[in-house]
This record gives sequence, structure tokens and C-alpha cells, in this order.
Amino acid sequence: MPALRLRSLLQLALIVMPALSAADTPLSLAAHFGEHMVLQREQPLRLWGRGPAGQTLQLMLAGQQVQTQVQADGRWQVQLPALPAGGPHVLRVTAAQHTLQVPDVLLGDVWLCGGQSNMAWPLAQAQDGAREVATSDAPTLRHLRVPNRAALLPAEDIAPAPWVVARPGATAEFSAVAYHFARYLQARSPGVPIGLINTAWNGSNLEAWVRRDLALADADLAPTLRAVPTELASYLDNQRRHLHDVVQRFQPGLPVDTAGGGVNAGADTRVDTRTWHLPAFDHGAWPTLQAPLLWEAQGLPGLDGVVWYRRTVTLSAAQAAGAAVLHLARIDDCDESFVNGQRVGGICHYDTPRRYPLPAGLLHEGSNTIAVRVTDLGGGGGFHGDAGDLRLDTAAGSLPLAGRWSARVATVQVPGEPQANDAPSLAHNGLVHPLRGLGLKGVLWYQGESNVARAAAYAPAFQQLITDWRRQFEQPALPFLFVQLAAFLPLQNNTLEASAWAELRDAQRQALALPHTGMVVATDVGDADDIHPRDKRSVGERLARLALREFDATQPDARGPVLRRVERDGATLRLHFEPGHGLAARPAGAALQGFAIADASRRFRPALARIEGGSVRVWHADIDAPVAVRYGWVDNPSLANLVDGQGLPASPLRSDDWPLATAGQRYAP
Repeated sequence: MPALRLRSLLQLALIVMPALSAADTPLSLAAHFGEHMVLQREQPLRLWGRGPAGQTLQLMLAGQQVQTQVQADGRWQVQLPALPAGGPHVLRVTAAQHTLQVPDVLLGDVWLCGGQSNMAWPLAQAQDGAREVATSDAPTLRHLRVPNRAALLPAEDIAPAPWVVARPGATAEFSAVAYHFARYLQARSPGVPIGLINTAWNGSNLEAWVRRDLALADADLAPTLRAVPTELASYLDNQRRHLHDVVQRFQPGLPVDTAGGGVNAGADTRVDTRTWHLPAFDHGAWPTLQAPLLWEAQGLPGLDGVVWYRRTVTLSAAQAAGAAVLHLARIDDCDESFVNGQRVGGICHYDTPRRYPLPAGLLHEGSNTIAVRVTDLGGGGGFHGDAGDLRLDTAAGSLPLAGRWSARVATVQVPGEPQANDAPSLAHNGLVHPLRGLGLKGVLWYQGESNVARAAAYAPAFQQLITDWRRQFEQPALPFLFVQLAAFLPLQNNTLEASAWAELRDAQRQALALPHTGMVVATDVGDADDIHPRDKRSVGERLARLALREFDATQPDARGPVLRRVERDGATLRLHFEPGHGLAARPAGAALQGFAIADASRRFRPALARIEGGSVRVWHADIDAPVAVRYGWVDNPSLANLVDGQGLPASPLRSDDWPLATAGQRYAP
């Protein structure tokens, strides 16, 4: 059954269920309680569900038995005393003649895993993924992938999903970061089961995870949220009108096909695209899109569907001679590509580089037409990746293809349900609110890429989210461990003038001011060409080391070098770090890189740096009176190489409080 159809049926079920009388409500547990689940050890244990109103209910687990009465609205909840790690147990819930029995229940540590695609990234697609999936024999490790469902109001329950046991061949869809985190912990505490509740949503921004009441009290978020209907039909009508306006602004007067309800209600929107791949087709009236760059950033926000791209290139006789290769960088999600009217390839995966061989004779001297039909299934759409990977390799050299392409929206897919980033709180409503009441060991968080453009606002918003989640789960000291954004984007694009990516990383770092937080620095395990670095093992294991330290102060410090203060010493600045495992450069013996200093002019220059005991001395020959230092303050700080004695990298940092490039950038859906 198609995913959209299944979700529609689930939504219908949620609409119909309240219409049943409370007396007829069948006995059930909340959807996240199920076979193979892990419940939090050593904390009072709450379980809840629905049942026939007024009936007496008995619950038995691990030798404990409690009794309660189902409320008039059909809801019930019980609390068991704290239980030690162990199992498997059988959970039994009985009301009158009805009994629910849930086998293979473990007591252990439960971690809520949130964020966007780097947390959601599946084990099978990570580095060494095939081998990990084939050998993942850890029966006391379980994973619950909560289905993505945005909700207009706080939901009572998540969409149904199974707990999966980490057995060989069964872990392909586990969060790779969370999986490596859990395996590292279990290798050191083999008697403690671990449950991973994965709520991550690809591309989600921070605002999607904010509690609704908190968003309504926020001056930046409230206007957008108040404008969103809370009834699904009205919401979808608004979405149709919005998409109609988006398309018409981009291509005035050019119609589109529609799917899922119709953007131009009542209009004849049939479009004949059968000749759009042919050289003779005239695309002169089409608008343009930059490639590589996702179309959401170019006037088509929120658009899912089909967009055609066309470009004409002129080749010399030498360039047209012989075979060639067409490189189209990466395309999100699917493409069907044509050269001079002939189909040359097509792939349906948003992150796979497109490389299509062209046989001899396909190209010719003079004008040649490249046409690409791009289908976006959700999230970002269009060309992305490195501009150098968008080119035509011919017998006489390469021809760059990055730049403006003629483009036209052909089909708009009108969504049948809300998406995470449509408005604040929608992901929280559907994925986090239903889990409140669960006991947790902690939260793992990997998110921020979608907030880079408004990095300055991220610092207070992220800290507020952490504090509020702790309040919701009634655990004021709930550990919140997060991943700083990895290095990304071409090194040649780095500049010392300003970097929104550096500002977002620093906004994340500022959350360490809250107690019981920990941050993994990932600047050394990124990928310049891919926002999804495949080394998830390093990230997961660093999170695990932070967790070990959080619960046992005798464990090694896992933070990497932590700056304590900066002092001026003549023409140099000296950075003092907290005592720990020493300072070093990577590789051993290399010169330190990544530092920059500025005088009162506020112009930063690349600086020399040297480790002297527990400090780093930084200077520049042409700066006599330095007043500020920055480290790793660029989009891609992978060359910054200060580490501690364990090889853990230092976080990007700055000593100044000068205005940020992203200051004043506020939320917009």
C-alpha cells in the first residue's frame, strides 16, 4: 500500500475513533508500547492507553501488579515502581474479559533520538553499512522508528510502528549514529539493554520541534502558527492556494499539471510535455533556475512535483567528436535525462552523483540540447552538490554546465497532510508530544543544517528547547547530548569575513552553558561535497563517551579542548584551555591551522599558532595589537587541527562579541 494512502487511513482512524462511545473503546496500549520494547530502568514507570470507560484494569510486569479504573473518556494510566535492568518480561493488561499480552519486554536505558537527516541517516547507507547490518547481533538493543507525521494539534498517539531487535540483517533502517552510540555503550555495560526511539525528520528546522504553547508565546513564531488552520481540510485548501501563488510568481501564465487535489481548482491544467525533451522545442519563454542549487531557495519553496530543466550548449567539431560523459552533480530526488532528444539515463536517489556516458555520434558540432526531467518526492528538489560536478566531458575537454538553466514547473504534487516545516510545532505535535510520560535516560540530538541562515537566533531557541523538553518529560536533569554541525562546502569557498555555518556551530556550543549537556565536535569527520558525511561511527561513539562521562565522573573527559580564557601578551594572543589530556596538532608534529586574529580594524587575517604547554600562542607578523581571535570560523573548518591527547577536536570558537552576519534573520515558513 502506498505510504501516502496508509497515512491517510491512519488519519481517518484517528478522526473516527473519538466518535465511538467511551464504553465501546477497545482495550489498547499507546502505540509506542509493543513487543520487543525497552522501558526505562530505575525510574517510576508509567504506561497508558485506552479502554472501555469505567472498567477496572489490572497490569502486571516483572512481578509487579497495579490496578486502576478506565476514565470516562476511555483513557487509562498506571505507574509501576522503579525496576532494575533485565528481562525479557511479559506485560499483561486485563480489563473484564479482555487481555493484552506483550512479550519480550526489556528494562534498560531509553534514548530519545531527534533532529534531521544526519540523525535519521540509516545504518545501511553509512560507512561500512553493509557489513554492520550483516553482523549486528545485539539482541538487547532495540530501535523504534517513529513514522514521520506532522500534526496540526498535539497528537494523542504516534503512528503505529514496531520495535526492531538488532539482529543480523534487521538493522538497515536503524539510525546509524544512534546504533554506533548504543553498541559502544553496550560493549562497556553488556548487561544493560538499550532502546532507541528515533523521531528524526529529514530537513526539519528547529522550530518544527518547539512545543505548541511555547511557539504561541514567541513573537517570531506566533503569527505563522496562528494563521495555520487546525482542521485538516481547511489546512489543505490553504496549501493549494499557497502553491498556486508560488507557481504563478515563478512562471506567470504558464500552467501546470496537478496531483493530489489540484492547485488551479476548476481550471484545465493539462500540460503536454511529450516534446519537452526534443531539441526543436522552444523554451525561450521559460524562467530560469540556478544549478546546482535546490529550487526551494529560488522562488519555489515547498514545491514537490516535476520540474523540467533545459540548456543548449554549442560544441566545436573537436568537442563533438567521439564519446563523452554527462555529469549532472546530484539530483533530488529522481531524474530522466536526455541529450539531443535521446534518453541517456535516470536515477531515483537524491544523493547519488549522476554520470551518464554518451555514445559517439550523439553530440554534433554546433547547438546541442540537454533536457532533464526532475521529480521531487518531498523535501528539497533539483540539482545540488559541487558546481564542478555539473559538466560535459568531451573528447576535447570539459564544458562547465553550472549556471542558469531554463526551467519550468510541469507538475505540482499537492500534499495530503502537513509536513514538518510547514509551521512551527508540527513535528513536535505528531512525534514528541505523544511520548510525554515516558522515562528516558537522555536525548541524542543532531540538527541545525536547516537553521544556518538564521544562526544567530538559534542560540537562545536551542537552549529554550532543551529546557522545555526537560520540563515536558518531568526530568529537570535529563541529559541532552548533541552533535555540532560537521564540516561542509568546498574549501575554496571559505572566507574569514563571515560564515553562517560557523555562527550556527557557535550557537550550538553556547548550549553547553546548560547543565547536563554535551556536544560532539564533528569538524574532522565531515564531507565537503555532502551534507551527510558517512562516518557515523565516530559521531555515535563520541556521543557515547559523553554519556559515559555524564553518569560516571571517573570516565575520561570526552569534550576535546575547552577554551577557558584569552589574554593578550604584546603582539600575541594566548588561549588557555581547561586542564585535561593535553593539546596537540593533527597529524602529530604538524603546524597548527585554523586560527585567525584581528586588531581594532576587525579585519581577520590567517594567524600562526603554536602550542606552549596548556595554551596556544597566536600571532600575525603585521598585527601589533591583536584584540580578537577566531578558530575554525569558516564554512568548512576541516583543516583546523587542534586536538587533545585523545585525538578529540577542539570546537570552532571566537573571543569577540562583534555583530554576527545572521543577526536579525528571523523565522519564515
